[in-house]
Amino acid sequence: MRLSSPLYRLKRKARLLSREQKIPLHEALDRIAAEEGFRGWSLLATRADATTPAGEIFAQLDHGDLVLVGGRPLQGKTLMSLRLAVEAMRSGNRGVFFSLEYTERDIEGRFRAIGVEFEHFKGLFEFDSSDAISADYIMERLASAPRGTLVVIDYLQILDQNRQKPELMVQVRALRSFARERGLILVFISQIDRSYDPSVKAYPDLKDVRLPNPLDLALFDKTFFLNKGEVQLRAAG
Repeated sequence: MRLSSPLYRLKRKARLLSREQKIPLHEALDRIAAEEGFRGWSLLATRADATTPAGEIFAQLDHGDLVLVGGRPLQGKTLMSLRLAVEAMRSGNRGVFFSLEYTERDIEGRFRAIGVEFEHFKGLFEFDSSDAISADYIMERLASAPRGTLVVIDYLQILDQNRQKPELMVQVRALRSFARERGLILVFISQIDRSYDPSVKAYPDLKDVRLPNPLDLALFDKTFFLNKGEVQLRAAG
């Protein structure tokens, strides 16, 4: 179902309605959702992952960027990252997905979940679920990747799991230099700490990123945080 206006405009409309009618904001949001054909705002927000369409997000990315996509479980981090890969491939670039969480069959299912035929991009997409995933492994696998390739790493914290690998800070710095040198876009899916409370703060932020070991999050050029189907861009530095 297509919304009559972008999500941010609908939220603004709800705020005005809340003030004019002197009703709670959540009630105003639900009224606006009903006008759009949804039973409640949460359903509208989840369905409208288009809140910030992947195409609009992709347009903000530059070659050499390190990007962080964070959110609690089931908030759409993987689907959003995969959409960004699809946008890159629609632009004639390549997409690569590194993961220890998913199988290739799982990822094909995620393509279907976002309404994209995997076969259309089979020649441009590569999936890797090796147990050896680390900065060195990723750079080796991407040694011949053309400029503009969008790479998803699912997830940031897997680089920190193997004690025989360099420290997380060292790995991310190496990947940052590599991305800039080669003109790649590296998208890191990130876990968010359980202490994050959406009733207190609408979106997670850099303080909520789960980091068992130190990492300078200013290494990321752009960060996107998800909650209830909505996406918020935040400054990384």
